[in-house]
Order: sequence, then structure tokens, then C-alpha cells
Amino acid sequence: MSKILVIGSSNTDMVIKTGKLPEAGETILGGTFLMNPGGKGANQAVAAARLGGKVTFITKSGKDLFGNQIIASLKKEGINTKYIIQDEELPSGIALITVDSRGENSIVVAPGSNSNLFAGDIPSDLLSPGKFAILLLQLEIPMMTVEYAALTAAENGIKVIFNPAPAQHLRDYLLRHIYLITPDVTETEIITGIKVRNESTAETAAKYFMSKGVKNVIITMGAAGAYLRSTSFSGMVPGVRVEAVDTTAAGDVFNGALAVAIAEGKDLRDAVIFANKAAAISVTRLGAQASAPYRNEIK
Repeated sequence: MSKILVIGSSNTDMVIKTGKLPEAGETILGGTFLMNPGGKGANQAVAAARLGGKVTFITKSGKDLFGNQIIASLKKEGINTKYIIQDEELPSGIALITVDSRGENSIVVAPGSNSNLFAGDIPSDLLSPGKFAILLLQLEIPMMTVEYAALTAAENGIKVIFNPAPAQHLRDYLLRHIYLITPDVTETEIITGIKVRNESTAETAAKYFMSKGVKNVIITMGAAGAYLRSTSFSGMVPGVRVEAVDTTAAGDVFNGALAVAIAEGKDLRDAVIFANKAAAISVTRLGAQASAPYRNEIK
């Protein structure tokens, strides 16, 4: 079993299905309402666990009903929740999600206790050599926590997969410690200033990341697949065409699957093929963690 450490956010998603996303100032009558566990960190942890990863998850939830539900849900997935902290100060994170008839979404997050997850909340022995094969990180927790975890893990021989979402400015000394960065096209443009339209512009953006010290780059490009640049392969890895119902958490499922494949020793191109399949399945279902597939479904 591949040992993966995920450090990141946990939220409760409140989802409304509607015909179209509202314009500014517009009120729309929606349809189905769902309340599901979410958060980029938790989504990626669940995706990895369902695909065979032995996952430990570090997050900070509120000491409230939502926090208790989050922990219970993660335990059911077989995830090690020993290091989850329930915050005495802030409530659990909440995400308000609107999903239109094409499966596209609009999301607003109130981070709550996620913004109180600090470096001191991460036991130092968890980032020691040989403890984990992979550390998976995102950006719904404080940047200083992300930087501490990435640098410590990288110095101890743990491969750091970094999903820079939601996108923000990244310092060069963080990027130098990243084994693999996985932005989508929007995040890539925010971080690099390069608008990714095709394989050529994706290559230019990937070269930018590598010039900053990142070892490998994957730029996810929706239904088209993903652009991979590594020491052994550069080019597009085609996606799997499906009819999308809800794209929420597709990127998180992709990253969770990627972590499992890499921890199991797959080369990066095969890992992307595996992750593309997992993400394709996820968009055919409503919800975040609920959409994550199991290993037998990939086969």
C-alpha cells in the first residue's frame, strides 16, 4: 500500500444545482440541494484512499457538528485521522457551490478553521525520512504552513506534489522544493502570466515553472487532458471524453489519483493516464468526495 500524507483543508459543501450560473445581482431559482463533505485537502485524501493509497490526513476543523461529521466521514474511508485538530476558536470551513446544467460550477469558500492550520500543528516526525512516499499539498490553508511542510518534506526525501489552488503568488524558494506541480490553465495564468490555450503555450508555461526549480510539471486542461513536462516525457496526455454532470473536485480526484500512481512507482506519463481516468469518472457524478471513484472502476 502506498503511504501518502495529505495536509490541507476540509469543508462542508453546500451545493445547489441550477440551469445556469447567476450574473452579478441576479437571483435564480435552483433545483436540487446537496450537503456533502468537501475541501481540497479532504477531497484529495478521499480520492487517494479509494484508489488504494494508505492515507494520513492533517487538517483543522471546527469543534462543531460539521467538524464531527468530517472526521466520521474520513474514518469511514479508512483514512488515518489521528492528527486532525478541532479548533476551539473558529468554525469548520464551508463552501457554497452552484452547479449549472453543463456541470460547470461557481464556488465561494469561507475557510474558517482551515485558516488556523499552522506549521506547529504538524508533528515533525511525520515529515521525517522514510515515513511517507508522497506529501500532497494545496492552498486552502496558510501559505506559511504549506512552505514549511514542502521544504521539510523535500529535505527528507519525500516527493512533494503541489496543487497550487486557489492560485496565488508563489515564492521561488518554495518552487525549488516541489517534485511535481499540478495547476490548471487558470491557475497557470495567474501564477506565470502565460495564457494556456494549447500544447505550445502549455510548454512555455511548464518551462517557466522549471526555470524556478520545479522538477516536473503537469498542467491540467479539462476534457483535452493534461500537458506533462518531465525529464522523460514532454507533451499532451489525452483525457477521456465523457458527458459532464458536475466538475466539482475533478482536479482533486486527479491529484489524489496521481499521488497513488506515483507512490506505487508508475512513471509520470502512466500516472497521468491513470489520473485522467479517475477525473473523467468523477465529473459524471454530483458532489465532491462522493464523486471519487474506487480502484475497480478505473480498471
